[in-house]
Amino acid sequence: MRFISTIYHLSIKELWSLIRDPIMLCLIGFAFTVMIHNSATAVPETLHKAPIAIVDEDASPLSARIISAFYPPHFATPPLITQSQIDPGMDAGQYTFALHIPPNFQHDVLAGKSPALQLNIDATRMSQAFSGNRYIQDIVLSEVNEFARRYRTTTEMPVGLALRMRFNPTLTQSWFGAMSEIINNVTMLSIILTGAALIREREHGTIEHLLVMPVTPTEIMLAKVLSMGLVVLLAVTLSLLFVVEGWLKVPIQGSIILFLLGTSLHLFATTSMGIFMATIARNMPQFGMLMILVLLPLQMLSGGLTPRENMPEIVQNIMLLAPTTHFVELGQAILFRGAGFDVVWGSFLALLLIGTLLFIVSLARFRKTISLMA
Repeated sequence: MRFISTIYHLSIKELWSLIRDPIMLCLIGFAFTVMIHNSATAVPETLHKAPIAIVDEDASPLSARIISAFYPPHFATPPLITQSQIDPGMDAGQYTFALHIPPNFQHDVLAGKSPALQLNIDATRMSQAFSGNRYIQDIVLSEVNEFARRYRTTTEMPVGLALRMRFNPTLTQSWFGAMSEIINNVTMLSIILTGAALIREREHGTIEHLLVMPVTPTEIMLAKVLSMGLVVLLAVTLSLLFVVEGWLKVPIQGSIILFLLGTSLHLFATTSMGIFMATIARNMPQFGMLMILVLLPLQMLSGGLTPRENMPEIVQNIMLLAPTTHFVELGQAILFRGAGFDVVWGSFLALLLIGTLLFIVSLARFRKTISLMA
């Protein structure tokens, strides 16, 4: 009972310290509201008002038909320019695409020849260049084919392909963006809060007060892990209910309670990681630099941004040791596909084992740091 009472009172102390830190409170609120909303809505779902210019040296009904096919919202209204304006305009970033229609283009099409159109693309704008290239090719080919046939028609395919979009029938980008950002922010905030709590005590000199009290390093570390983990868990719950479901109208397929249980195991691992990093860093600037080295690989290689199957096999095997890999798996399975415990129990077990190992290593490092200070 003394052990539980000590952890309880130390946890209350940690919560009061957090309440007195307005910067951290603003970071938590911003991360689970504005960042969630921006990640869901800032990236356009399709090509949107891509700037395109057209050089029309044919001045024929066919070229006019091609020009009129580019209109908002996919493309901005295309200006007509000369060939000499292509390179300066693209160098200045005025156009992402520049389509050159050569002379006698319509005549060659009707004669059965294969005239060439030139499409210049600013490939530094990767997202627009990748999707816009395909859009422009489809538009031009469609207009040319319909003009040559003298009527609009649809190509009859020998096989009918029935598409069924599971879990996201309308392919809405905001559904995926909001969930992925929550998963990323759980990792980021849990490491920041626990690491900052320990470094703040060391900088303010309050850690020495704890050393003269009848408390053990295990109790001190458990209090930090439990209190900061509880704060992040509460923030995740409110974000799912009020931001994701309420504000963004994103339907959650699975059990929120099951996801929160998995989040608790993940927090057990990441808060322990935050304690370990705080024992290495001497101050908050060093802790921030160390976080960049640790957090970016965790987020980029865990499968949250790109599928793990696209990565080299050695990277896939190494990242199995990271808690974020298993948290992304269970998070996507529960929130996107409505999976039950019978599907995600492997990720739960992996998080429990990784969290226990990280806690033991962090506790050993924390005890060593405490003994040096004493």
